[in-house]
Amino acid sequence: MFIDSHCHINFNCMIQHLTDVLERMRVNAVTHALCVSVDLETFPSVLEIAHAYPHIFASVGVHPGHEHARDPDVKELVSIAQDPKVVAIGETGLDYHSFKGRPVTSLEWQRKRFRTHIQAAVVSGKPLIIHMRSSAQDTLRIMREEGASAVGGVMHCFAETWNIAEAALAQNFFISISGIVTFKNAIQLQEIARKVPLERLLIETDSPYLAPVPHRGKLNEPAYLSHIGRFIALLRNIDAAHLGLATSDNFFRLFCKTGSLSPCNSVLNRI
Repeated sequence: MFIDSHCHINFNCMIQHLTDVLERMRVNAVTHALCVSVDLETFPSVLEIAHAYPHIFASVGVHPGHEHARDPDVKELVSIAQDPKVVAIGETGLDYHSFKGRPVTSLEWQRKRFRTHIQAAVVSGKPLIIHMRSSAQDTLRIMREEGASAVGGVMHCFAETWNIAEAALAQNFFISISGIVTFKNAIQLQEIARKVPLERLLIETDSPYLAPVPHRGKLNEPAYLSHIGRFIALLRNIDAAHLGLATSDNFFRLFCKTGSLSPCNSVLNRI
């Protein structure tokens, strides 16, 4: 079995076909998924899906690329995170690539927003989902300064160097690999997918983005996680079933570590 640790099935292009999307997940042995929030304006749709389906979980956060989204404060994030189906804070982080051409000094709002999310994660005891693009040094620095290692989390859709992966691992974070790993020119990421300790590895689709080979260029969906899992298993020279069980166990260890998450823990007790 596989678990999609990061998807956006609440987006309009997916939610209108949600029944079919979830059925294709089942057929392709993708047993659970984490529907990740990108802003507070659309968060209700994330939570609605999570409450409607026991195998779907939710996060709460505001994406660093959403400049004009409403910014939460720590108190609001902590309050929302008390819902048992909300298993993480994020996605959050820094994305300098999306604002290429603007001076980094003009992006202080991103750094402030990131700090708010980390502080909320520490208070709530929920792990972080971190988006890091063209911003590795600042991202890791703020994680250290705000004590993100106390709750840990995941570096989602990782596409940096091995040195950056090691630095994130040292801060108690998991590394999540997306469909990019299946791309022909993703040599560096393929090597990282081999080297990350199996007990710290997660897999994701980031759907509807980044469909893996053989669906590259199409709308992505959680069912395609099976291609990612099998590809990484081949890279590591292990059975796909072994990789699926290991990454599923990692998912539950990370996102179900607090006793209050009864829906999550009831699933964990069955695997």
